[in-house]
Amino acid sequence: RFEAGGYDDAFRYANKAAELGDAGAHFQLSYLYHEGTGVEKDAKKEVYHLEQAAIGGHPTARYNLGANEKNNGRMDRAVKHWIIAAKLGCDASLDAVKVCFRGGLVTKEDFAAALRAHQAAVEATKSPQREAAEEARKE
Repeated sequence: RFEAGGYDDAFRYANKAAELGDAGAHFQLSYLYHEGTGVEKDAKKEVYHLEQAAIGGHPTARYNLGANEKNNGRMDRAVKHWIIAAKLGCDASLDAVKVCFRGGLVTKEDFAAALRAHQAAVEATKSPQREAAEEARKE
Protein backbone atom coordinates (compact mmCIF):
# COMPACT_ATOMS: atom_id res chain seq x y z
CA ARG A 1 0.00 0.00 0.00
CA PHE A 2 2.84 2.36 0.77
CA GLU A 3 4.28 2.05 -2.75
CA ALA A 4 0.84 2.58 -4.28
CA GLY A 5 0.39 5.89 -2.49
CA GLY A 6 -1.97 4.58 0.20
CA TYR A 7 -0.24 6.62 2.88
CA ASP A 8 -3.24 6.79 5.20
CA ASP A 9 -3.49 3.01 5.26
CA ALA A 10 0.29 2.60 5.49
CA PHE A 11 0.43 5.02 8.40
CA ARG A 12 -2.45 3.31 10.20
CA TYR A 13 -1.00 -0.18 9.76
CA ALA A 14 2.53 0.91 10.67
CA ASN A 15 1.19 2.68 13.75
CA LYS A 16 -0.68 -0.45 14.83
CA ALA A 17 2.40 -2.63 14.28
CA ALA A 18 4.60 -0.12 16.13
CA GLU A 19 2.21 -0.22 19.08
CA LEU A 20 2.81 -3.97 19.12
CA GLY A 21 6.58 -3.38 19.20
CA ASP A 22 7.52 -4.03 15.56
CA ALA A 23 10.92 -2.40 14.91
CA GLY A 24 10.37 -2.26 11.15
CA ALA A 25 7.11 -0.38 11.66
CA HIS A 26 8.84 2.14 13.89
CA PHE A 27 11.45 2.59 11.16
CA GLN A 28 8.77 3.17 8.52
CA LEU A 29 7.06 5.72 10.75
CA SER A 30 10.37 7.54 11.22
CA TYR A 31 10.65 7.76 7.44
CA LEU A 32 7.11 9.09 7.06
CA TYR A 33 7.74 11.77 9.69
CA HIS A 34 11.12 12.64 8.15
CA GLU A 35 9.72 13.06 4.65
CA GLY A 36 6.32 14.41 5.62
CA THR A 37 4.75 11.69 3.50
CA GLY A 38 1.11 11.31 4.46
CA VAL A 39 1.81 13.13 7.75
CA GLU A 40 3.20 16.50 8.75
CA LYS A 41 6.99 16.56 9.08
CA ASP A 42 7.93 16.13 12.72
CA ALA A 43 11.58 15.75 13.70
CA LYS A 44 10.77 14.77 17.30
CA LYS A 45 8.47 11.95 16.21
CA GLU A 46 11.01 10.91 13.59
CA VAL A 47 13.73 10.55 16.23
CA TYR A 48 11.36 8.84 18.68
CA HIS A 49 10.51 6.17 16.10
CA LEU A 50 14.17 5.81 15.09
CA GLU A 51 15.06 5.24 18.75
CA GLN A 52 12.31 2.65 19.16
CA ALA A 53 13.38 0.87 15.97
CA ALA A 54 17.03 0.92 17.08
CA ILE A 55 16.11 -0.47 20.49
CA GLY A 56 14.25 -3.21 18.62
CA GLY A 57 17.43 -4.11 16.72
CA HIS A 58 16.88 -2.31 13.40
CA PRO A 59 20.40 -1.65 12.03
CA THR A 60 19.47 1.10 9.57
CA ALA A 61 17.57 2.97 12.28
CA ARG A 62 20.69 2.79 14.44
CA TYR A 63 22.78 4.09 11.52
CA ASN A 64 20.34 6.98 11.00
CA LEU A 65 20.51 7.87 14.69
CA GLY A 66 24.28 8.05 14.31
CA ALA A 67 23.92 10.35 11.30
CA ASN A 68 21.51 12.52 13.28
CA GLU A 69 23.99 12.76 16.17
CA LYS A 70 26.79 13.66 13.74
CA ASN A 71 24.65 16.40 12.21
CA ASN A 72 24.08 17.76 15.71
CA GLY A 73 27.82 17.83 16.46
CA ARG A 74 27.87 14.85 18.81
CA MET A 75 30.44 12.61 17.13
CA ASP A 76 31.06 10.52 20.26
CA ARG A 77 27.42 9.45 20.27
CA ALA A 78 27.38 9.00 16.48
CA VAL A 79 30.33 6.62 16.67
CA LYS A 80 28.62 4.53 19.36
CA HIS A 81 25.49 4.17 17.20
CA TRP A 82 27.53 3.24 14.15
CA ILE A 83 29.56 0.63 16.03
CA ILE A 84 26.37 -1.01 17.28
CA ALA A 85 24.82 -0.95 13.79
CA ALA A 86 28.00 -2.31 12.20
CA LYS A 87 27.91 -5.20 14.67
CA LEU A 88 24.35 -5.88 13.46
CA GLY A 89 25.59 -6.17 9.88
CA CYS A 90 24.92 -2.66 8.56
CA ASP A 91 27.40 -1.96 5.74
CA ALA A 92 26.93 1.82 5.81
CA SER A 93 27.71 1.85 9.52
CA LEU A 94 30.85 -0.20 9.01
CA ASP A 95 31.94 2.35 6.41
CA ALA A 96 31.25 5.18 8.87
CA VAL A 97 33.25 3.39 11.59
CA LYS A 98 36.10 2.92 9.12
CA VAL A 99 36.13 6.66 8.37
CA CYS A 100 36.10 7.40 12.10
CA PHE A 101 38.96 4.95 12.64
CA ARG A 102 41.01 6.68 9.95
CA GLY A 103 40.21 10.01 11.61
CA GLY A 104 41.34 8.80 15.01
CA LEU A 105 37.87 8.70 16.58
CA VAL A 106 37.79 4.90 16.93
CA THR A 107 40.51 2.72 18.43
CA LYS A 108 42.06 -0.12 16.48
CA GLU A 109 40.55 -2.58 18.96
CA ASP A 110 37.04 -1.15 18.62
CA PHE A 111 37.30 -1.13 14.83
CA ALA A 112 38.55 -4.72 14.76
CA ALA A 113 35.75 -5.84 17.08
CA ALA A 114 33.13 -4.07 14.94
CA LEU A 115 34.58 -5.63 11.79
CA ARG A 116 34.56 -9.17 13.27
CA ALA A 117 30.99 -8.78 14.55
CA HIS A 118 29.85 -7.34 11.21
CA GLN A 119 31.33 -10.31 9.36
CA ALA A 120 29.65 -12.72 11.79
CA ALA A 121 26.27 -10.98 11.38
CA VAL A 122 26.54 -11.13 7.59
CA GLU A 123 27.54 -14.81 7.71
CA ALA A 124 24.60 -15.59 9.99
CA THR A 125 22.17 -14.33 7.36
CA LYS A 126 23.53 -16.55 4.58
CA SER A 127 21.62 -19.63 3.51
CA PRO A 128 21.05 -21.51 0.25
CA GLN A 129 17.42 -20.34 0.26
CA ARG A 130 18.38 -16.68 0.59
CA GLU A 131 21.00 -16.98 -2.14
CA ALA A 132 18.45 -18.62 -4.48
CA ALA A 133 15.92 -15.89 -3.69
CA GLU A 134 18.51 -13.21 -4.41
CA GLU A 135 19.37 -14.81 -7.75
CA ALA A 136 15.67 -15.04 -8.64
CA ARG A 137 15.18 -11.41 -7.74
CA LYS A 138 18.01 -10.35 -10.06
CA GLU A 139 16.44 -12.14 -13.04
